Amino acid sequence: MEKTKEKFNFGKFYGKYGTFLLLVVIFLAACLFVPDFFGKDNLTNILRQIAVVTILGFGVEFVIILGHINVALGSEIALIGCVSCMVMVAVQGSMGAGMALVVSILSALALGLLIGGINGFVITKFDIPAFIMTLAVTTVARGGALLLTGGKPVSGMDSIYKSIGQGYVGPIPISVIILLILFVICWVILNKTRFGRHLFAVGGNANAAEASGIKSKSVVRKAFLIDGLMAAIAGVLFMSRMGTGQPSAGVSYEFDAITACVVGGTSLAGGSGTITGTLIGAVIVGIINNAQNLLGINAYWQQIVKGLIILVAVIVDVVTKRAAAKAK
Repeated sequence: MEKTKEKFNFGKFYGKYGTFLLLVVIFLAACLFVPDFFGKDNLTNILRQIAVVTILGFGVEFVIILGHINVALGSEIALIGCVSCMVMVAVQGSMGAGMALVVSILSALALGLLIGGINGFVITKFDIPAFIMTLAVTTVARGGALLLTGGKPVSGMDSIYKSIGQGYVGPIPISVIILLILFVICWVILNKTRFGRHLFAVGGNANAAEASGIKSKSVVRKAFLIDGLMAAIAGVLFMSRMGTGQPSAGVSYEFDAITACVVGGTSLAGGSGTITGTLIGAVIVGIINNAQNLLGINAYWQQIVKGLIILVAVIVDVVTKRAAAKAK
């Protein structure tokens, strides 16, 4: 019998290759039309610039797959980053720079887990929408950062702290190495663990997941713990790159992280998404931001472009899902 030729389906094709093809098109366009874009220093700068946003994107990816959201990431990195700087300054004289760095990072990770744990607990315990909960955390965390620092930058950290965000191992920035390590860890968690399978099951259909024995509330809490942990690492990386603890830092970073996820093919409705897609999405957003800066485009227009990117990405997600459903 003659095999019937499978009909081309745009939804399936875009789901597999769309994000990568978009990256190739945008990269080539930037190389052709943006002066000084294709240079070693500029390309390295893009990777350093996207490190914080991408790490935030890795964390919020777990949350978005569940159909939740976290709009407090910018405020979280401000609070956590400032606390890590304050701890570093407080103990480096008595402990030495190396040990102080360890204590500073551990304090940041602990605070990130605490914030993530509170988010997950309140959302699941009281059935509060994640948007509302994290909107409240936005104000609390930002206010906490300003209160602890008196609204002033934290300075005086040893150079070993600054080296995390500013240093290199050979030609590769340390921040990029951290990014790649976290990419591998998150990819394994999402694709090779039982928790990863449960995450997609709950995000796809929470009631069906519960019926099959999965504790959906536990999955949500664990996802927010990972999100908090990524925010903590991003906070330390951000402040070390700045060289000071900035209580006003991180504004709109949550939207950049969410944009990276959505552009990378993660559905805001939940149930689908990849860490690889988030990484590619972050690179796309980074290239667009960098190209706009090199072209001297007004910062206000850049905000409009970011909003339009999210809108177009969501529309494409809806259209491709409908096309895939039609094919079935």
